[in-house]
Amino acid sequence: MTGPERIEIGLNAAIMAIAENAPAILRIPAGSGAAHDALPFGPFDPASHRTMERGLRQWVEEQTGLRLGYVEQLYTFGDRGRHREDGDRQQRQEPHVVSVGYLALTLPGDEHAARLRQSGASWKNCYQFLPWEDWRDGRPGLIDEVILPRLADWAARGGSRGGAASAASLRQANENRIRLAFGLDGVPWDEERVLERYELIYSAGLVGEAVADGRIGAVTGSQPLGVQMMHDHRRILATALSRLRAKLKYRPVIFELMVEEFTLLQLQQTAESIMGRKVHKQNFRRLVETNKLVEPTGKTSTATGGRPAALFKFRREVIAERQAPGLRLGRG
Repeated sequence: MTGPERIEIGLNAAIMAIAENAPAILRIPAGSGAAHDALPFGPFDPASHRTMERGLRQWVEEQTGLRLGYVEQLYTFGDRGRHREDGDRQQRQEPHVVSVGYLALTLPGDEHAARLRQSGASWKNCYQFLPWEDWRDGRPGLIDEVILPRLADWAARGGSRGGAASAASLRQANENRIRLAFGLDGVPWDEERVLERYELIYSAGLVGEAVADGRIGAVTGSQPLGVQMMHDHRRILATALSRLRAKLKYRPVIFELMVEEFTLLQLQQTAESIMGRKVHKQNFRRLVETNKLVEPTGKTSTATGGRPAALFKFRREVIAERQAPGLRLGRG
């Protein structure tokens, strides 16, 4: 009879910024024997970390050189097997890792560049990991050509030990999950369902993480669906993007990703890059003005190469004026 399984608390940072007009995630070099991108992470040590957030900040600074500003806890991930490496069958003496994910927002400024180069950390487009989430150029062909056929096949194969009735019920439940997550049969696409979509793709065995976790022997299909990440880090990234998209609508978090002075076009492009879809220019400007989120600086910018554009800054008083000063964006 074996003793109780040991538990280790892992702290994981999804640090996001806007780089090259796309949401970017800060990734660190893979550790020894690992082949995939990773988020900054490390174990929580109650002997040296008074709180988990302080532990997270310490690990991030040690691994990337960055001192974090805005940080919020996302979710706790405790599923068995989702912290293994490819080929590692997780010996019994290894602790079970419970991952606590955090979302952090920052600016990829020049002052960070030297520290990142020294640490080996770098920014990478979030949509390289979650390519089905970027609709700015229209519905990604990957969804209809690859993902939905494979998901439909997975749902049709779904069996159950409870017999034919239970198998049919499970199949119907999975088909409904697919319909809601991917906006089928009249259901609108909901950009906040990032984690639900990734979990479906993972459950169907369409990503390498499902192989590393021991769920399947090989990925279904030959075309890779995004860049694989270490452990359950892509799941944490999906959670972070989902949270950011939701918060954009009721909190002014977008300004954590903006320089102090910006044009309305730059603000719109940042919002579009996060949400993964285009918005109507005039409606966006009307929304920003109506909600009094920004104020003019009296300066202009010629950075776009066209006519001088007015520069604005975040009007911080709005936080005290309303409970939900966010951007509830309409369709483009």
